[in-house]
Amino acid sequence: MKIRHCLIALFLFGTIFTVPVRSQEVELIPQPHQFVKGEKPVIVDRVVLRSEKKWDADALHLIRESLPIVSSGTGLPLTVSFRKGTTSEMKRSGAYTLSVDDRGIRIEAVDDRGLFYAAQTLSKLTTPLSDGRISIVACSVRDYPDVLYRGTVEGFYGEPWSYEDRIEQLRFYGKLKLNTYIYGPKDDPYHSSPNWREAYPAKEANQIRSLVEEANRNKVDFVWAIHPGKDIQWNRQDSSAILHKFDLMYGLGVRSFAVFFDDIAGEGTNPEKQAGLLNYIQQEFVARKKDVNPLIMCPTEYNKAWSNPKRDTYLDILGNRLHPSIHIMWTGNSVISDITKEGLEWVNERLKRPAYVWWNFPVSDYVRDHLLMGAAYGLDSDISGDMSGFVSNPMDKAEASKVGIFGVAMYAWNMAEYDPQKAWEQACAFVMPEAPLAFETFCSHNSDPGFNYHRYRREESAETRPVAEAFLNALRDGRFDTEKAAELTQTFHRVRATPEVMNAKSRNRRLLEQLHPWMLQFERLGEAGITAMEMVGALANGRYGVAWNGYLRTTALQDSMLRIDASMNQNPYQPGVKTGSKVLTPFVNELVRLSARRLLSSGTSDDTGTTEAALYTDQEKLMNMPAKENKNSIGYTPVFEVLTLKPGQYIGVRWEMQKVAKRFEFNLPYSNVSWRAMEWSADGKTWKTFQHIPADAAKGKVEEIDSSARYIRMRNQSDQNQQFYLSGFTVTTADAAQVDEELKMYDKNLNTVCMVAPGTSVEIPNDRNEEITLFTSGEKERCVVAIEGCNEAGERVLIYLGDPGYVLLDRKKIDGFCKLVVTPCGKSSLFVHEVRIR
Repeated sequence: MKIRHCLIALFLFGTIFTVPVRSQEVELIPQPHQFVKGEKPVIVDRVVLRSEKKWDADALHLIRESLPIVSSGTGLPLTVSFRKGTTSEMKRSGAYTLSVDDRGIRIEAVDDRGLFYAAQTLSKLTTPLSDGRISIVACSVRDYPDVLYRGTVEGFYGEPWSYEDRIEQLRFYGKLKLNTYIYGPKDDPYHSSPNWREAYPAKEANQIRSLVEEANRNKVDFVWAIHPGKDIQWNRQDSSAILHKFDLMYGLGVRSFAVFFDDIAGEGTNPEKQAGLLNYIQQEFVARKKDVNPLIMCPTEYNKAWSNPKRDTYLDILGNRLHPSIHIMWTGNSVISDITKEGLEWVNERLKRPAYVWWNFPVSDYVRDHLLMGAAYGLDSDISGDMSGFVSNPMDKAEASKVGIFGVAMYAWNMAEYDPQKAWEQACAFVMPEAPLAFETFCSHNSDPGFNYHRYRREESAETRPVAEAFLNALRDGRFDTEKAAELTQTFHRVRATPEVMNAKSRNRRLLEQLHPWMLQFERLGEAGITAMEMVGALANGRYGVAWNGYLRTTALQDSMLRIDASMNQNPYQPGVKTGSKVLTPFVNELVRLSARRLLSSGTSDDTGTTEAALYTDQEKLMNMPAKENKNSIGYTPVFEVLTLKPGQYIGVRWEMQKVAKRFEFNLPYSNVSWRAMEWSADGKTWKTFQHIPADAAKGKVEEIDSSARYIRMRNQSDQNQQFYLSGFTVTTADAAQVDEELKMYDKNLNTVCMVAPGTSVEIPNDRNEEITLFTSGEKERCVVAIEGCNEAGERVLIYLGDPGYVLLDRKKIDGFCKLVVTPCGKSSLFVHEVRIR
């Protein structure tokens, strides 16, 4: 199997290893605003430094890595000067000009950051020659960032990045000309409650000091954020506690600070108090330190959907009262949102300043069973003047986040020239240069978050989607499109081979470690797609036995994927591993469904096995989120934002008739819950109230539930909108009284199985004397099935002995028998999936 996979990988991805280097082209990252290439390269063996002042050590290190630098003597002169430009763009931190010709190399930079960026660009223009000399592309460059502050905010929920991940991220930012990293992981207790007032322990403090030093080497502002709003007291003691904490962080080298008031409720949301505190910090800390960058704050109403539209409310209060130097963060029209000019103009008018954009991409803390590896798009290209900063909130998987962050870097540096697709392709090559096409394949099918309460979707499997849809439409009309079948089969072969290529070629072991569960699932998906295509091809040619074997192999692979989903990435919020969930996985599922209908067809086309959604709610956001469920539990994934129930609205769950509820648990922290009614119902129409739940309990458990219950809900019984946090709402179930096993043979559902143990048998009536088809499988490979015909006198005749599988018994074979007796031979059980009589 491994050899076969390897051969497939080499065949499908051979171009990965043979793509020629396009030495004549210059690809600078990010793309400069102005780049003019000369006709002939400049060939040098020595470069002499000349500078107005002492060189920045980090920029000099970059230059020495690519050029033969000497401090005196003859050679091509490299002249560095520092001066502000004549335009507003060329006065920004990071702006520079660079020219290379046979007279010398000349750099003019606004500051050390601009010199560092010029050195980055220069290093990409050099090529070593076989004789030891260096070839430099002759050119003229004029460059600057569109957005002054560009980078990331580690602001997601879940396990924070490791120290090693953060070090690597800072180095990555230096290469991409990003200059901002905001430290604000929600699950750091010294950033947020309960310990924001306390000093970091020695180990964590030393790590932060080291991170600041690495940030400085890469010309990145390390911004330390505090999140005090959950339990802040609006008094001098807590104001002083924040100043004291900032002083401690200042002592660790931090020179940039932020205060977050996001995702809180209660008194901490008071805009007058927030503005007063921030102005106090500005006056008593920022202004006095002199070397501290402008303060950043994240408001409670950080998106348009959550903002009070009335004038002179929260946003206007901040805009009017906050010191004009303080940046205010903004996520767009909703929590997870595209960033548009119209949206920024709306908020900027109220904030009295350009918003500091916190873009929630590629963050996945609301869909932790998915990876968001797609292109960074949905960003207007004419809004550089409408924002003061642009930072990406990434995934908890730092290395995997690099694909999205790369696009952010390209966008924030040069919006007018930003091409999301091109940037995505560059990102795949940058992050996994050893196997870029394989990595593209993986990323292209792992980019959509799936159904979620934010209702934010991304493009996934863009090239495959129209082919898959056309093939399915033809199949539903009774046609098998051979050309599209070949294309889809090749796609699934590529999917199956991709993880092996990535594992074999990539040197980024941390990236592979983070992607491992999804790569394993991706390989299974490729295998399932291949067998599913073989299955439908066999059906199209009337080869029902081959099709049934294909069905068994495909469903076995689907079961394997379910086991991976149930055993890997088992976080407490959205556990599991979903891959290709927008196109490929639904496509395979639909092939299985259509094939099952065709195999079981007896002249009708009814669908079976359809179930209702497990979540039962009329709350708009929650209606779009997937359930957190397994064999014996159903519930909501935690939501890390304040939710609202209108009068009469409810959230709840429901379960199948074959299940009974054993336990109901809820967790609604930080909420006034006196307005709620906790209820259960057998039919979803008549409701009864749970009697033993305290009216003011924010957290609880019920272990005595009526056996007829099929619904449990929490309803807003007040006449006012009510806000609440949803950290838990789960029902644990158990199987109801056992269903007659033999009925499963006739329920038109190939997934329900009647198991026939060794030494036992099952009878099939033959009262209509029609053709009978058995869909069977064996517990082990050597399982043998015997089928005997039994007449009215009780005499038995063996009519079939062989392997389990698709067993067709025509009328001639069963004529004269009133029933058939099916018996497994040997020590292995037999599974009867379905019996079709026609």
